[in-house]
Amino acid sequence: MSTVTELREAMTGPVIAPGDPDYDEARRVWNADVDKRPALIARCVSTADVVAAVACAQAEGLEIAIRSGAHNVAGRCTCDDGLMIDLSGMRDVTVDPEARRARVQAGALLGDLDAAAQEHGLAVPLGAISHTGVAGLTLGGGMGWLTRQAGLTIDNLESAEIVVADGRVLRVSTAENPDLFWAIRGGGGNLGVVTEFEFRLHEVGPMVEFGMFFWEVERGADALRLMRDVVGGLPRSLNAFIAFTNAPPAPFVPEQHHHQPGYVLMLGGFGDAAEHGQVVERIRAELPPLFDFVTPMPYTEVQKLLDEGTAWGFHCYEKSIEIDDFTEPVIEVLAERLPQKASPLTVLVAYRLDGAYSEVGEDETAFGGRRDPRYELFIFPICADAETLVPERAWARDIWDALRPLSRSIGGYVNSMSDEIDEDRVLAAYGRAKLDRLARIKAEYDPGNVFHRNINIKPV
Repeated sequence: MSTVTELREAMTGPVIAPGDPDYDEARRVWNADVDKRPALIARCVSTADVVAAVACAQAEGLEIAIRSGAHNVAGRCTCDDGLMIDLSGMRDVTVDPEARRARVQAGALLGDLDAAAQEHGLAVPLGAISHTGVAGLTLGGGMGWLTRQAGLTIDNLESAEIVVADGRVLRVSTAENPDLFWAIRGGGGNLGVVTEFEFRLHEVGPMVEFGMFFWEVERGADALRLMRDVVGGLPRSLNAFIAFTNAPPAPFVPEQHHHQPGYVLMLGGFGDAAEHGQVVERIRAELPPLFDFVTPMPYTEVQKLLDEGTAWGFHCYEKSIEIDDFTEPVIEVLAERLPQKASPLTVLVAYRLDGAYSEVGEDETAFGGRRDPRYELFIFPICADAETLVPERAWARDIWDALRPLSRSIGGYVNSMSDEIDEDRVLAAYGRAKLDRLARIKAEYDPGNVFHRNINIKPV
């Protein structure tokens, strides 16, 4: 109780402990399969609050978990018997449309940043689920609809404010603490608690062209071949997601196809509408879909398309893997195994990474992934209950194991690693040179490995 009292006196924001009326709601995270009970929850409202919480945790020997959007599939944003530093009360977004810069507090969600930037026809390349936290997404890389046009989220980070283990508040950029700035762009939460981000903005929207095309399971291999050929030749103004999911009960879906599994291409146009139209006609001509939906759409709505199927309260798991292309062996694995999923919510999504993504040098950031053109596949079991998730998790691991011999890396995207991660997987994600550099920087700013509830990089 003395620790609770001292921390409450040191902080402006509330400190929540077991037994408090709002404790159970405060400890809840996005993935219902994660059920942890922190000893304390420090709901910070300022950088000074974060400094106080970090100091308290170390003085009391409490493990630290850092929560932004609480969206980490593995639940690394919470812990048992430790201190959760909850940044959800720090959600301010300030946009300077003249300078094309946005300052974003670390508790903001993607939807907060999208909404503020779109008031000026601007956007930061972010992920594709709007209730994700900006901080966690950014520190691991950040990929989504604008990656081909403007790179990863970290490629658009101009500076940041970070609280390191000894309590210092540092500004990082290419001019200030450049090694630490390099490390936070892909190194996850290993280096401290980032409290604010400054992003570069790009002209986007407010209306963009959208298309969704759906093929039934029986034509899966043909659909994957067509999507491979279409996506591989897209102009830079377009981007696409390849997916396997169930048809929604939406007005544009014929009723007899509601909830049926199938293969999906989602197409986003961020430039000339004529280019988008040409690709739409090619798709319809070469392999007519079971149904499609093509319409102009607000960019903010495109950013929310996956929200409902990934809402809070589901039991989730995730695996990711890199592939060079949808080769025939890859298509054979997917066409055979994808239809074996049990949950109608479970989805596979593939992002094409090229264009601006590949124009950033391999060593310019700490990002754990190759920068040459490729796909990132996300295998994403989502279930209504814990019992269904057990076989669905096994299904995801089976697909991942079958794809491993067809991939150049078993590391995977650090933001989507759900399992317990050993040192070999961390090495596979970053490569020896990057991992060694990260470990040296970690030793400088966090020699005691205070911040270890992450894809942990141990200090040298």
